[in-house]
Amino acid sequence: MAKSRFTGWLDIIDALYAGSWNPDLQRYRSPYAFRGMPYQSEDLSSGLLRLAGGRPKVERLELHLLRNFRKYAYAEASGTDSIWTWLALAQHRGLPTRLLDWTYSPLVAMHFATEALDRMSEDAVVWSVNFVGANKLLPRRLQRILEEEGSETVTVEMLTEFRTLREFDALAEKPFVVFMEPPSLDTRILNQLALFSLMSSANARLDEWLQDHPELFRKVTIPAALKWEIRDKLDQANINERILFPGLDGLSRWLARYYMPKGDTRTLGPRERNGLRRRRS
Repeated sequence: MAKSRFTGWLDIIDALYAGSWNPDLQRYRSPYAFRGMPYQSEDLSSGLLRLAGGRPKVERLELHLLRNFRKYAYAEASGTDSIWTWLALAQHRGLPTRLLDWTYSPLVAMHFATEALDRMSEDAVVWSVNFVGANKLLPRRLQRILEEEGSETVTVEMLTEFRTLREFDALAEKPFVVFMEPPSLDTRILNQLALFSLMSSANARLDEWLQDHPELFRKVTIPAALKWEIRDKLDQANINERILFPGLDGLSRWLARYYMPKGDTRTLGPRERNGLRRRRS
């Protein structure tokens, strides 16, 4: 694991795009997924685990949440009966699940690392996980599915071979992680180049799994002193709430942040501060 701290925009860009060259394809195709966080944290626990708060039987909590989500959200699911589509939809709509949000784009990750104006005085971090390398540690059955599809990430269609989460979890005794591309539920997923990390246990934490595989991840620290520069350059590159959250809500959030005087977040009330920050699981 490489944990790096840099002093300029170009240094950070170089660090995030490092390892993108694919000699087999003779193209730049990064094997990394990215997750930006506006503060320094070693915690990659899922929203489900945070909701459980240390209580036992997290699997039962997961089943209760998904069962009731399916019951009340049926009209929004386009007639699907796949647990994997339901899981992706639930995560996308804010239900605590075992999934974590990631992106193929390091620039999108930097947006989420610098969007919270009330945390501009804190260092941020972008996590990078080599999902291609992680695939080598998957159970053989999942590796076969990826090989047959010629893919490095799974889709909900590929996972329909497993009818339940319990069946999926039983593939191996030790936890593993696979990265899943969600279906195109809306333009938000498309614009964010989104994908999810999927652990093979409701109790598993990705950060703990990564500690056993330090060669598969790195962390780029974004110093607080660079956040405004990065934020302004991302806006100029059209990486902002207006694009990543299409619609009037995203437009309003972008405008409120774009025209906020530097260092003036004290004038924001709780509602406005929450509006400028995306709650991520």
